[in-house]
Amino acid sequence: MTQVSPLANVHPGAQIGKDVTIEPFVTIHEDVVVGDGCWLASNCILYNGARLGNNCQIYPGAVISAVPQDLKFQNEYSTVELGDNVSIREYVTIHRGTAYSHKTVIESNVLIMAYSHVAHDCIIRKNAVVANAVNIAGHVHIDEHAVIGGVVAIHQFSRIGKHSMIAGGCMVRKDVPPFVLAGRDPISYAGINHRGLKRRGFSSESIREIQEIYRSIFLSSNNITQSLEIVEEKFPDSAERDEILNFIRSSERGIMRGYNFM
Repeated sequence: MTQVSPLANVHPGAQIGKDVTIEPFVTIHEDVVVGDGCWLASNCILYNGARLGNNCQIYPGAVISAVPQDLKFQNEYSTVELGDNVSIREYVTIHRGTAYSHKTVIESNVLIMAYSHVAHDCIIRKNAVVANAVNIAGHVHIDEHAVIGGVVAIHQFSRIGKHSMIAGGCMVRKDVPPFVLAGRDPISYAGINHRGLKRRGFSSESIREIQEIYRSIFLSSNNITQSLEIVEEKFPDSAERDEILNFIRSSERGIMRGYNFM
Protein backbone atom coordinates (compact mmCIF):
# COMPACT_ATOMS: atom_id res chain seq x y z
CA MET A 1 0.00 0.00 0.00
CA THR A 2 1.42 3.37 -1.00
CA GLN A 3 1.88 5.79 1.91
CA VAL A 4 2.17 9.51 1.18
CA SER A 5 2.70 11.90 4.06
CA PRO A 6 0.24 14.80 4.11
CA LEU A 7 3.32 17.01 4.52
CA ALA A 8 4.81 15.87 1.20
CA ASN A 9 4.36 17.95 -1.95
CA VAL A 10 3.48 15.51 -4.73
CA HIS A 11 2.22 16.90 -8.03
CA PRO A 12 -1.03 15.17 -9.08
CA GLY A 13 0.45 14.50 -12.51
CA ALA A 14 3.34 12.43 -11.14
CA GLN A 15 3.10 8.66 -11.64
CA ILE A 16 3.56 6.83 -8.33
CA GLY A 17 3.77 3.04 -8.23
CA LYS A 18 2.51 0.52 -5.70
CA ASP A 19 3.84 0.15 -2.14
CA VAL A 20 5.74 3.44 -2.28
CA THR A 21 6.59 5.33 0.92
CA ILE A 22 6.83 9.13 0.62
CA GLU A 23 7.91 10.81 3.84
CA PRO A 24 7.25 14.39 5.03
CA PHE A 25 8.68 17.31 3.04
CA VAL A 26 9.43 15.27 -0.08
CA THR A 27 8.87 17.28 -3.28
CA ILE A 28 7.87 15.48 -6.50
CA HIS A 29 7.28 17.48 -9.68
CA GLU A 30 4.79 16.70 -12.44
CA ASP A 31 6.89 14.81 -15.01
CA VAL A 32 8.15 12.15 -12.61
CA VAL A 33 7.73 8.37 -12.55
CA VAL A 34 8.33 6.40 -9.33
CA GLY A 35 8.36 2.61 -9.57
CA ASP A 36 6.89 0.09 -7.16
CA GLY A 37 8.33 -0.36 -3.69
CA CYS A 38 10.38 2.84 -3.60
CA TRP A 39 11.18 4.69 -0.39
CA LEU A 40 11.58 8.47 -0.57
CA ALA A 41 13.00 9.97 2.61
CA SER A 42 12.20 13.40 3.99
CA ASN A 43 13.50 16.44 2.12
CA CYS A 44 14.52 14.71 -1.10
CA ILE A 45 13.46 16.35 -4.38
CA LEU A 46 12.51 14.71 -7.68
CA TYR A 47 12.43 17.27 -10.48
CA ASN A 48 10.82 16.89 -13.91
CA GLY A 49 12.39 14.07 -15.88
CA ALA A 50 13.11 11.78 -12.92
CA ARG A 51 12.42 8.12 -13.73
CA LEU A 52 12.82 5.66 -10.85
CA GLY A 53 12.69 1.90 -11.24
CA ASN A 54 11.38 -0.46 -8.60
CA ASN A 55 12.62 -0.65 -5.01
CA CYS A 56 14.81 2.44 -5.15
CA GLN A 57 15.82 4.19 -1.93
CA ILE A 58 16.32 7.95 -1.98
CA TYR A 59 17.74 9.35 1.27
CA PRO A 60 17.24 12.81 2.83
CA GLY A 61 18.46 15.83 0.90
CA ALA A 62 19.07 14.01 -2.39
CA VAL A 63 18.20 15.95 -5.55
CA ILE A 64 17.31 13.94 -8.66
CA SER A 65 16.96 15.37 -12.18
CA ALA A 66 17.91 18.99 -11.53
CA VAL A 67 18.80 21.18 -14.51
CA PRO A 68 22.40 20.47 -15.62
CA GLN A 69 25.23 22.87 -14.87
CA ASP A 70 26.05 23.29 -18.55
CA LEU A 71 25.99 26.74 -20.14
CA LYS A 72 24.97 25.17 -23.47
CA PHE A 73 21.78 23.79 -21.96
CA GLN A 74 18.68 25.35 -23.56
CA ASN A 75 16.00 23.68 -21.44
CA GLU A 76 15.70 20.81 -23.91
CA TYR A 77 13.71 17.78 -22.74
CA SER A 78 15.86 15.27 -20.89
CA THR A 79 15.70 12.75 -18.06
CA VAL A 80 17.46 10.97 -15.24
CA GLU A 81 16.76 7.23 -15.44
CA LEU A 82 17.32 4.99 -12.42
CA GLY A 83 17.09 1.21 -12.67
CA ASP A 84 15.79 -1.14 -9.98
CA ASN A 85 17.25 -1.37 -6.47
CA VAL A 86 19.25 1.84 -6.75
CA SER A 87 20.31 3.44 -3.46
CA ILE A 88 20.95 7.20 -3.46
CA ARG A 89 22.32 8.36 -0.12
CA GLU A 90 22.14 11.70 1.66
CA TYR A 91 22.62 14.92 -0.35
CA VAL A 92 23.56 13.24 -3.61
CA THR A 93 22.84 15.37 -6.70
CA ILE A 94 22.12 13.81 -10.11
CA HIS A 95 21.54 16.13 -13.07
CA ARG A 96 19.51 15.32 -16.14
CA GLY A 97 20.96 15.09 -19.63
CA THR A 98 21.54 17.72 -22.29
CA ALA A 99 21.05 17.67 -26.06
CA TYR A 100 24.13 15.42 -26.23
CA SER A 101 22.18 12.31 -25.15
CA HIS A 102 19.05 13.68 -23.44
CA LYS A 103 19.54 11.45 -20.41
CA THR A 104 21.64 10.55 -17.42
CA VAL A 105 21.45 6.84 -16.61
CA ILE A 106 22.02 4.97 -13.35
CA GLU A 107 21.45 1.26 -13.92
CA SER A 108 20.15 -1.34 -11.46
CA ASN A 109 21.78 -2.19 -8.12
CA VAL A 110 23.99 0.89 -8.04
CA LEU A 111 24.94 2.49 -4.72
CA ILE A 112 25.86 6.18 -4.67
CA MET A 113 27.01 7.32 -1.23
CA ALA A 114 26.46 10.63 0.51
CA TYR A 115 27.46 14.02 -0.94
CA SER A 116 28.40 12.67 -4.37
CA HIS A 117 27.56 14.46 -7.62
CA VAL A 118 26.66 12.89 -10.97
CA ALA A 119 26.63 15.43 -13.79
CA HIS A 120 24.69 15.49 -17.04
CA ASP A 121 24.81 12.70 -19.64
CA CYS A 122 26.68 10.25 -17.39
CA ILE A 123 26.11 6.51 -17.49
CA ILE A 124 26.73 4.33 -14.45
CA ARG A 125 26.27 0.66 -15.23
CA LYS A 126 24.76 -2.00 -12.96
CA ASN A 127 26.30 -2.99 -9.63
CA ALA A 128 28.72 -0.06 -9.51
CA VAL A 129 29.56 1.57 -6.17
CA VAL A 130 30.35 5.27 -5.85
CA ALA A 131 31.68 6.18 -2.40
CA ASN A 132 31.22 9.41 -0.44
CA ALA A 133 31.87 12.87 -1.91
CA VAL A 134 32.79 11.68 -5.41
CA ASN A 135 32.49 14.35 -8.11
CA ILE A 136 31.65 12.97 -11.55
CA ALA A 137 31.76 15.47 -14.41
CA GLY A 138 29.57 15.32 -17.50
CA HIS A 139 29.61 12.50 -20.04
CA VAL A 140 31.49 10.08 -17.76
CA HIS A 141 30.89 6.36 -18.34
CA ILE A 142 31.36 4.02 -15.36
CA ASP A 143 31.02 0.37 -16.26
CA GLU A 144 29.47 -2.47 -14.28
CA HIS A 145 30.91 -3.55 -10.91
CA ALA A 146 33.34 -0.61 -10.83
CA VAL A 147 34.11 0.78 -7.36
CA ILE A 148 34.99 4.47 -7.00
CA GLY A 149 36.69 5.42 -3.72
CA GLY A 150 35.73 8.42 -1.63
CA VAL A 151 36.55 12.01 -2.66
CA VAL A 152 37.53 10.95 -6.20
CA ALA A 153 37.13 13.55 -8.95
CA ILE A 154 36.51 12.29 -12.50
CA HIS A 155 37.17 14.48 -15.54
CA GLN A 156 34.45 14.87 -18.17
CA PHE A 157 34.25 12.21 -20.92
CA SER A 158 36.38 9.78 -18.91
CA ARG A 159 35.62 6.06 -18.91
CA ILE A 160 35.97 3.66 -16.00
CA GLY A 161 36.21 -0.01 -17.00
CA LYS A 162 34.20 -2.87 -15.50
CA HIS A 163 35.39 -4.53 -12.29
CA SER A 164 37.96 -1.79 -11.70
CA MET A 165 38.62 -0.03 -8.39
CA ILE A 166 39.87 3.52 -7.88
CA ALA A 167 41.55 4.48 -4.62
CA GLY A 168 40.09 7.30 -2.56
CA GLY A 169 41.19 10.85 -3.25
CA CYS A 170 42.37 10.29 -6.82
CA MET A 171 42.08 12.75 -9.70
CA VAL A 172 40.92 10.79 -12.76
CA ARG A 173 42.01 12.56 -15.94
CA LYS A 174 42.46 9.48 -18.15
CA ASP A 175 40.46 6.33 -18.83
CA VAL A 176 40.82 3.50 -16.30
CA PRO A 177 40.83 0.07 -18.01
CA PRO A 178 38.76 -2.88 -16.75
CA PHE A 179 39.82 -5.22 -13.91
CA VAL A 180 42.53 -2.93 -12.48
CA LEU A 181 43.37 -1.13 -9.27
CA ALA A 182 44.15 2.53 -9.85
CA GLY A 183 45.74 4.97 -7.43
CA ARG A 184 48.39 7.63 -6.73
CA ASP A 185 48.83 11.01 -8.38
CA PRO A 186 48.87 11.17 -11.31
CA ILE A 187 46.53 8.18 -11.37
CA SER A 188 48.32 5.06 -12.49
CA TYR A 189 48.23 1.28 -12.55
CA ALA A 190 48.57 -0.34 -9.10
CA GLY A 191 47.82 -3.97 -9.99
CA ILE A 192 44.63 -5.82 -10.79
CA ASN A 193 41.51 -5.89 -8.65
CA HIS A 194 42.31 -9.39 -7.46
CA ARG A 195 40.03 -9.45 -4.42
CA GLY A 196 37.08 -7.94 -6.29
CA LEU A 197 37.44 -10.39 -9.17
CA LYS A 198 37.65 -13.35 -6.79
CA ARG A 199 34.52 -12.21 -4.95
CA ARG A 200 32.63 -12.01 -8.24
CA GLY A 201 33.46 -15.57 -9.23
CA PHE A 202 36.37 -15.16 -11.64
CA SER A 203 38.44 -18.32 -11.81
CA SER A 204 42.07 -18.39 -10.71
CA GLU A 205 43.05 -19.00 -14.34
CA SER A 206 41.17 -15.91 -15.54
CA ILE A 207 42.68 -13.76 -12.81
CA ARG A 208 46.19 -14.93 -13.68
CA GLU A 209 45.56 -14.23 -17.36
CA ILE A 210 44.34 -10.70 -16.59
CA GLN A 211 47.40 -10.11 -14.45
CA GLU A 212 49.76 -11.31 -17.17
CA ILE A 213 48.01 -9.19 -19.80
CA TYR A 214 48.48 -6.05 -17.74
CA ARG A 215 52.10 -6.93 -17.04
CA SER A 216 52.59 -6.97 -20.80
CA ILE A 217 50.86 -3.60 -21.12
CA PHE A 218 52.09 -1.65 -18.11
CA LEU A 219 55.34 -3.31 -17.02
CA SER A 220 57.14 -3.52 -20.35
CA SER A 221 59.26 -1.04 -22.30
CA ASN A 222 56.88 -1.17 -25.28
CA ASN A 223 54.40 1.56 -26.14
CA ILE A 224 50.66 0.85 -25.82
CA THR A 225 50.18 -0.02 -29.49
CA GLN A 226 53.05 -2.50 -29.43
CA SER A 227 51.88 -3.98 -26.13
CA LEU A 228 48.36 -4.58 -27.46
CA GLU A 229 49.75 -6.36 -30.51
CA ILE A 230 51.84 -8.58 -28.26
CA VAL A 231 48.84 -9.35 -26.06
CA GLU A 232 46.75 -10.26 -29.09
CA GLU A 233 49.43 -12.65 -30.35
CA LYS A 234 50.46 -14.12 -27.00
CA PHE A 235 47.13 -14.73 -25.27
CA PRO A 236 44.29 -16.91 -26.57
CA ASP A 237 40.84 -15.48 -27.20
CA SER A 238 38.86 -14.88 -24.01
CA ALA A 239 36.17 -12.49 -22.86
CA GLU A 240 38.60 -10.81 -20.48
CA ARG A 241 41.36 -10.37 -23.06
CA ASP A 242 38.94 -8.93 -25.62
CA GLU A 243 37.39 -6.59 -23.03
CA ILE A 244 40.83 -5.15 -22.25
CA LEU A 245 41.88 -4.82 -25.89
CA ASN A 246 38.63 -3.24 -27.01
CA PHE A 247 38.53 -0.81 -24.11
CA ILE A 248 42.05 0.48 -24.63
CA ARG A 249 41.79 0.67 -28.42
CA SER A 250 38.55 2.62 -28.22
CA SER A 251 39.85 5.09 -25.62
CA GLU A 252 39.66 8.68 -26.85
CA ARG A 253 41.27 10.31 -23.82
CA GLY A 254 44.02 7.73 -23.48
CA ILE A 255 44.47 5.39 -20.54
CA MET A 256 46.14 6.02 -17.20
CA ARG A 257 49.89 5.63 -16.80
CA GLY A 258 51.75 2.44 -16.02
CA TYR A 259 53.21 1.57 -12.65
CA ASN A 260 56.79 2.51 -13.60
CA PHE A 261 55.97 6.10 -14.57
CA MET A 262 58.26 8.62 -12.80
